[in-house]
Amino acid sequence: MPIKESSDELNPAIQVPRNEVAPRKRRAASDYVALAIATCGVGYFPIAPGTMGSMVGVLIYVVLRFYTGKVFATFFRGDSLLRFDPQPIFFAVEAIVIVLITLIGIWAASRVERLEQKKDPGKVVIDEVAGQLITLLPIPLTVVGPTWLWILLAFFLFRGFDIVKPYPVRRLEKLESGLGIVIDDVAAGAYAAAVLAIIIGVWFVLL
Repeated sequence: MPIKESSDELNPAIQVPRNEVAPRKRRAASDYVALAIATCGVGYFPIAPGTMGSMVGVLIYVVLRFYTGKVFATFFRGDSLLRFDPQPIFFAVEAIVIVLITLIGIWAASRVERLEQKKDPGKVVIDEVAGQLITLLPIPLTVVGPTWLWILLAFFLFRGFDIVKPYPVRRLEKLESGLGIVIDDVAAGAYAAAVLAIIIGVWFVLL
């Protein structure tokens, strides 16, 4: 019988009915592209691939944050006629990136599941990337405070929710193929983002 794996360190592999895994087809060039996307270059790590995937999400966030700041410092200086609040624009950029990663991740995860003949192959970590980016959404771009602390807290919050999988996250992973692989991490990221937003809000009130 096929095996249901998981990139989450504390969720063991289990057997699933064969009809839950798409039939194997002859490998094509697009399958190698799907493998590269789904694993993000870290899915083959023998230890904690899910944690490594979350780190990729954090790295993408830091790069987006850095270059958004550079663009505004270059083109929208204080003496410029074009003056915009960078926060909404940065949020929009984050949202677009998350949607793209989620949609592409569903496609890639579906292809890898078929190739591996496993439900939720452990090497697929694109779902952790999407979920981690969602968790980071509440962090203000122009926050005066411990930005690194919010990023670190977002990392641990997402890893916790991704492993524990509160209702209905665990039910969502039962959805078909790549949708089930990715959507449960998206939901876990939403839980973690909500908690992070509350913590940041309380911090600003008490500041």
